[in-house]
Amino acid sequence: MTKIALGRYGAVLNPSIEGFVDAAVELEKLGFSTIWITGGPLASLDQVAAVVRATNHVRVATSIIPVIRFPVEDVVALYTELSGSHPDRLVVGLGGAHGPDPFGTLSRYLDALEGTVPREARLLAALGPRMLGLARERAAGAIPILFTPEHTAEARAVLGSSASLALAQAVVLATDPAPARELARAGSLAFLSKQPAYRASFRRQGFTDEETDRLDERLVDALVAWGDPATVSARLKTQLTAGADHVSIMLSEPSGDPFPVARWQELATALLG
Repeated sequence: MTKIALGRYGAVLNPSIEGFVDAAVELEKLGFSTIWITGGPLASLDQVAAVVRATNHVRVATSIIPVIRFPVEDVVALYTELSGSHPDRLVVGLGGAHGPDPFGTLSRYLDALEGTVPREARLLAALGPRMLGLARERAAGAIPILFTPEHTAEARAVLGSSASLALAQAVVLATDPAPARELARAGSLAFLSKQPAYRASFRRQGFTDEETDRLDERLVDALVAWGDPATVSARLKTQLTAGADHVSIMLSEPSGDPFPVARWQELATALLG
């Protein structure tokens, strides 16, 4: 299978922030090749369509559409509409199959998409070997999050060479270690470290439950790229060297600045300039 053309670097955007469509337009202007819309705060699939319509050429990907919240019929309608009006712009990222049988829930959802949302237009959230295998067999690839480069290489081995590996990387632009780590802890780690699937992922990467509970420095430094733009750029490139095809940036900032355009500009200069 041909890999999805996502480019090297993308930007993760929260659809709940004020003016998020304008933010997407700005990210496209800065040169990021894919805009990833987070699924947790996603209120409606119309928000995804709005970003596609407001931008010109950038890929727009969902990371992810939670399958327990959005019916298959709604995803089919979104893809059908946008593939007609804006072909090859939408990438359907799926996940969030919580409950007693997440593998079965996601498999049945994929069954219902067959014939409407093609395999080459969808990616799956995947942390462990079983979900990575499902992403290899039933989608164009996987969307993991919070991986060390060593674990990225292991995921690449599971996926094989022909599947897309689009890694989400937490980023903090700060050079003072103490506040940088605190900001990293307050970002995605604060919530995800309490979720069973992520705790299991951290164990597979060699972190103890005690380190996860405390969000120890060793864990934070391994999973979050922090520092100045050049340092962060070097960290992201290690993920590409390890086997990622694409890295999407989850930029953490202090509260009160939901879209720090100056920080995004600094990153774009370091990564794309």
